[in-house]
Amino acid sequence: MKIAGIDIGTTACKVSLYEDTGKLLAECEREYPSLCRKSATEIDMEGIFQSVCSVLEGVSRQADGLAAIGVTSFGETFVLLDESDAPLMLSMLYTDPRGTEQSDRLAAEMGDMRVASITGAYPNPMYSLPKLMWIAENRPDILEKTKHIMLVQDYVVFRLSGERQIDASLAARTMAMDLARQDWSGEMLRHARVRPEMLPRIVPSGTVAGEILPSLAEKLGLPGKIQIVSGCHDQIAACIGAGVLRPGMAADGSGTVQCITPVYRGIPDAERIQQGRYAVVPFVHPGEYVSYAFFFTGGALLKWFRDEMMKRPGDSAFYEEMNAAMPSSPTGMLVLPHFAGAGTPYMDPAAEGAIVGLKIGTTAQDLYRAMMEGVAYEMRVNMECLARAGVAVDGLMASGGGARSVQWLQIKADVLNTPITTLGTAQCGTLGSIILSGHACGAYASLEEGARVFVHPGRVFEPRPEVRAQYDEIYARYKNLYQAVRTLA
Repeated sequence: MKIAGIDIGTTACKVSLYEDTGKLLAECEREYPSLCRKSATEIDMEGIFQSVCSVLEGVSRQADGLAAIGVTSFGETFVLLDESDAPLMLSMLYTDPRGTEQSDRLAAEMGDMRVASITGAYPNPMYSLPKLMWIAENRPDILEKTKHIMLVQDYVVFRLSGERQIDASLAARTMAMDLARQDWSGEMLRHARVRPEMLPRIVPSGTVAGEILPSLAEKLGLPGKIQIVSGCHDQIAACIGAGVLRPGMAADGSGTVQCITPVYRGIPDAERIQQGRYAVVPFVHPGEYVSYAFFFTGGALLKWFRDEMMKRPGDSAFYEEMNAAMPSSPTGMLVLPHFAGAGTPYMDPAAEGAIVGLKIGTTAQDLYRAMMEGVAYEMRVNMECLARAGVAVDGLMASGGGARSVQWLQIKADVLNTPITTLGTAQCGTLGSIILSGHACGAYASLEEGARVFVHPGRVFEPRPEVRAQYDEIYARYKNLYQAVRTLA
């Protein structure tokens, strides 16, 4: 049996095609543009779907016997469709500034904790609901013509199968889902003048929507009778593809953005989890949830250093050279990695970065390691916040470009006092979608069985007590850095 997984991101989509035995058959990726202006950040949903068609066509020669296609995507971004299912406007990305005033007003009227107790999400303009409120107030003509509202994953599933459904983990990114009932909240939607029937039905992650439309299968050169599966939000797909399937485990996604995604059972202390602005998102097992601890400059910080400070843009050999040449012990420097604002637990878009501890003898290699340490310190801030809310992490599975640096993985293990395991693939998103789809179509009796086929843990980086003690002293100073810099900005 063959299974495919589609992972739709903000700049590109990719598909991976595998045998159910774990053998990779084909992969294909396509990029697409977004429109970025000061007043708007938008993307063409039809363009995304055409890119999905392109990658599916790109693997069609190896697709004989393909049983299922799983779809996973980034969250928040939605499309408004008229009665003919044609898009009425470009789609706002989560970085679009529209909805900021509406989010603030919603928080003032309802209270932060009331919104969080219903939706699992702290009010923020990145979510779908405040942007729908903006449309209701500023473009009522468009809202009046709107028949259906869909997010990226469910729109693609609809175009592939003709069925309208959205999985619960993606629905949670709207700030309009009742977390306890895992159904649309009429109370929240009323603020945007949206009726629940305008949205697709909410289903568990990994639910079959139906078979691929025959006309589309023929057009793309795919076999008929393929099951189209609603996967999950892309961060959860990355968890599944990394084998993070039990409470206590977490995915360490180290790409441009640094994200830790822990799995836990039961909804944690609501007040404490919201103090850190962490969303509570349904996981694939009943009664289990995840939260996203993230900030915007993980790998982006090192890329900035390479491109702007070292003047070596695009030089793929740079990181390997610096990894080999940097000092092997803690630098003692403090780098606050808020170069693009702060993510959790502060959610402060106005936050600024800082480098403290420069000396006349500081080298480029010292600064490079200090940036890695700064990212690790910020991860520790988040893990301590999560622990106070009852979300404990006893192991991390590392994926993304940063997982290629053994030096960075050892720094993280030492700073966090937590073992970190590498993986054999960077494509955790498509693998997670494949594991979900394989389970949905009967190839695997459980997600755990599917993970045993696809997830191949590598080297484990254990924390070193003597280095941890040094980092504890430095971290005690780092914890005060955000507030100190904030008062000067």
